[in-house]
Amino acid sequence: MSHGLVTMSYIVAMILFILSLSGLSNQETARKGNYYGMFGMVIAIVATALSAKIWSYEILIITLLIGGLIGTKAALKVEMTQMPELVAIMHSLVGLAAVLVGYSSFLEQQGSLFLDHGEGLNTEQMIHRIEICLGVFIGAMTFSGSVIAFGKLSGKISGKPLLLPARHWLNLGLLLSTILFLYLLLDVTDCFLLCNASYDPRLTYLMIITGIALLFGIHMVMAIGGADMPVVVSMLNSYSGWAAAATGFMLSNDLLIVTGALVGSSGAILSYIMCRAINRHFLSVIAGGFGTASGGKAAEIVGDVQSITVEETAQLLLSAKNIMIIPGYGMAVAQAQHTVYEMTKLLRGKGKKVGFGIHPVAGRMPGHMNVLLAEAKVPYDIVYEMDEINDDWGEVDVSIVIGANDIVNPSALTNPNSPIAGMPVIECWKGETTIVMKRSMASGYAGVGNPLFVMENTRMLFGDANATLQAVLKALNG
Repeated sequence: MSHGLVTMSYIVAMILFILSLSGLSNQETARKGNYYGMFGMVIAIVATALSAKIWSYEILIITLLIGGLIGTKAALKVEMTQMPELVAIMHSLVGLAAVLVGYSSFLEQQGSLFLDHGEGLNTEQMIHRIEICLGVFIGAMTFSGSVIAFGKLSGKISGKPLLLPARHWLNLGLLLSTILFLYLLLDVTDCFLLCNASYDPRLTYLMIITGIALLFGIHMVMAIGGADMPVVVSMLNSYSGWAAAATGFMLSNDLLIVTGALVGSSGAILSYIMCRAINRHFLSVIAGGFGTASGGKAAEIVGDVQSITVEETAQLLLSAKNIMIIPGYGMAVAQAQHTVYEMTKLLRGKGKKVGFGIHPVAGRMPGHMNVLLAEAKVPYDIVYEMDEINDDWGEVDVSIVIGANDIVNPSALTNPNSPIAGMPVIECWKGETTIVMKRSMASGYAGVGNPLFVMENTRMLFGDANATLQAVLKALNG
């Protein structure tokens, strides 16, 4: 394929990627946005495969088959509840790819300098070396941070924040060390290539920068608490985009640069929006350890729990006019979204007003609950964001909290010592009656007790969400 045709294909792919992001910004057009993205990726892969830069089609076909098989298996096997950790581990692969491409480009440049018997780096070579260093640093940080995020999301690592003494000074020290070794890496003499070709200290400097970036990524994510993990996933998505853009610069691939910039900027914007929605500072997100400023322990929850039966729940729903459902990670674990939709159809058929309240960080990743509800065919027009419903709880007769905890925790507004202090929450306790569905009285992902469970107008309905809701649905049917 000629260079002009490859360039034209890349432009078409870029346009499709932009349309994909535009489509994903709205629930009604999200499916179409996914199709745009898939078509754009097919065009990008085919154009790259047919370009003159491919030197081994055998290796290309083998790698495409391996990657395709892994992706297909993951798509078929992974449950919706495992999507957040799948996204996190995929981000790590993007970071690892950037690191490997960086080392390859660095070794290629060093070999070129040696063969040419150059006396130093010219401006173009120095810029390329800066690209390599930034790509390796961002990629390594994304890789280690995403692996830790995967561990936290999958329960292999505790969701509690790891707050080391003087952690911000540690981050500053790591950053200054990176700048120092970057300066050494950019030393323009390169005369050692002529007098001692057996040893290249700059490769050692690059390895040290890689190690610092790996430590930075680990420390950054370990310092973040479980309640804020959806923002972390979005942030790592942004980092992976910038890593891909850096890879594009190293490979002189315009499509990778544009695509990486699109992913990086959209991830950063989403992170900023989510931070504002949960009252966090965006710069604190980048530094790591946000939402952990309060050093005290959350107050213990004192009071008696009032249980409710399936039959009593059905009676409350039948006598209510306005019902609000608040889904959480527990609904995803129980795969209860389809039963929820059946119950919603039944109640709406009886003339009830039914809506869904979605918190920005409900679940384990941005939009987790929206995707689950869309999968169950819940109408988009009855799904509301937190800000749309928090002023109207006085009109709600019954609210049903399905497997959510931290996002409906009043202590976020009343207890300054709480790890989630200051985070806006869905204020369902202001409604007439709140029914909380949980397996047990265990705390949520942030490890914080919830005073909602012992409030006067709260009723606890214990059990598996799907099985319990099926029983409620049966009771509603008479």
